[in-house]
Amino acid sequence: MAPAVKTLRKRSSMNSGRATLAFSLVGALALAACDQAPAADSLKVWTKDDHHSRDDDHPAAPTGTASATGRVKDTSANDAQLIDITWRQQCVGCHGPLGHGDGPMGPMLRAPDLGRTDWQSSTSDAEMAAIIRNGRNRMPRFDFPDPVLKGLVARIRSLRNP
Repeated sequence: MAPAVKTLRKRSSMNSGRATLAFSLVGALALAACDQAPAADSLKVWTKDDHHSRDDDHPAAPTGTASATGRVKDTSANDAQLIDITWRQQCVGCHGPLGHGDGPMGPMLRAPDLGRTDWQSSTSDAEMAAIIRNGRNRMPRFDFPDPVLKGLVARIRSLRNP
C-alpha cells in the first residue's frame, strides 16, 4: 500500500476515535444531568386560582357592534381581543386585513371580498356563521366558540364596501 494511503487511513482512524470520544462525553454529561433534581425555584405549585372557572370557559356572547375599523365595541375586553387575534391568525392570510380577498394566500385560493355589497346584502348573519363553522370551497371549517363566531360575523359586517 502506498505511504500516502496509509497516512490518510491513520488520520481517518484518529478522527473517528475523537468523534466517538466526543459523542460519548456528551452522552455521559446528558445522563448525569438527568439525575439532578430541578432547582426548587423553577417549580411552581399550581393552585385552583391558576385554572379557569366554569364561567370563564363559556363567556357571554358579545353584545356590541363592529366599528369602522372592524373591531367590536362594547364587548368584554377578553372577547374583543380574542376576536381580533382570531381574525389576524385565521382570516387575514386569505381575506386580507380589510377582508378584500387580498391576503398572501387570497389570490391563489380566490378568496372572496367579504365587503362586497351584493354578497353582504344577500348573506344573513346565520349563513356567515355557518360558512365559518362548516367551511366552503377551499375554506376549511373552524370550530370557534360562539362569542368569537358572533364577533367575526360582526367584524365582517363592518367591512361592507360603501
